[in-house]
Amino acid sequence: MQAVMGGITGMVLAAFAAYAGAWYFGSVEGNFALLLMLATVVTGGYWIAERLYFLPQRKRAAERFDAERNERLSALKSQGFQPEASDQAAAQQTRQKLLMQPWWLDWTAGLFPVILAVFVLRSFLFEPFKIPSGSMVPTLRVGDLILVNKFHYGIRMPVFNNLLVANHTPERGDVMVFRYPPQPSLDYIKRVIGVPGDEVAYLNKQLTVNGQPVPKEPKSDFFDGDSMRYSKQFGEKRTAGSTTPSTTMTGPRLSRVLPSSPTGTTAATASKAWCARYLPDTIS
Repeated sequence: MQAVMGGITGMVLAAFAAYAGAWYFGSVEGNFALLLMLATVVTGGYWIAERLYFLPQRKRAAERFDAERNERLSALKSQGFQPEASDQAAAQQTRQKLLMQPWWLDWTAGLFPVILAVFVLRSFLFEPFKIPSGSMVPTLRVGDLILVNKFHYGIRMPVFNNLLVANHTPERGDVMVFRYPPQPSLDYIKRVIGVPGDEVAYLNKQLTVNGQPVPKEPKSDFFDGDSMRYSKQFGEKRTAGSTTPSTTMTGPRLSRVLPSSPTGTTAATASKAWCARYLPDTIS
């Protein structure tokens, strides 16, 4: 039994290692959420088996060893012999070996609590992201690490993206992380400029929401130390009673009407809004 389970566990761990290696070298398009969920399920299965079967089996083996040893000691004492201290130490070592987890349980069931904690925290509460591009400079720079609140827009089932618990809905001005629909493995972080039902247009460097131009004012030039150049930037601000966001926009000509019930998947939130590229954070 031990040899069979060791062989099965070795193949499972080898499969995880092969997937991670192929992902690292770019042979496959990796999915960390899927990998983490599978690791949680597999180690959880080993943990349940350990609690319900393997651990009781080892305890019974230790109890049998103790019973047999006690019988031998009783027989020796009846003949006038006394056990030596070395015999007691050897018996204790043997008992510890009988109760010790084999390597294949140590690498699976032993890691389950840690993997489960990471799975719950990353899937339902918070997830770290690294900024890959400069589309949000200077608010967020390339290489910045951010921690995203994943339950603000509701709790979703990892990988399958099914909504479990609803919460807030996206609002204009929110900064959100979402999966790029043509390539779901690619995470985008943008500011929301329109919600379902809005008509958004960005023509000739002028943002309009529902036909109303968003007022903007020139800001000081931004100096990018990496590229050693200045960039023009404009702050777009709210006016009294306006529902449009305050942000600085750049990007190509575009116009789009947001559907009333869009579909799609997101990495950190249930994105039901359209996000646009922007530069600095100028919300007041």
